[in-house]
Amino acid sequence: MKCRHLTFSGHAIRRMFERRISPRELRTVIEDGVVVADYPHDRPWPSRLLLGDPGGGPLHVVVAFDADADDCRVVTVYRPDPSLWEADFKTRRP
Repeated sequence: MKCRHLTFSGHAIRRMFERRISPRELRTVIEDGVVVADYPHDRPWPSRLLLGDPGGGPLHVVVAFDADADDCRVVTVYRPDPSLWEADFKTRRP
């Protein structure tokens, strides 16, 4: 996903600080990660769950995309819990 502008929700900033995740790690996942899920009905913009490994283990990033402004907004970020996700971190466990 390519973004001309990247902004962070207050929630995402708090989670980045709490989880010691850098903006550089996020940018890597946003640019090179794979789409795990699409949420086309999210508001105010459609969003996606992305998965990548910027060097410190798997990372999930939820990004909303405002096509009119060519802006990506990071909604949240977290390290997926292996007890909740299959080994590929793309499929939720039942």
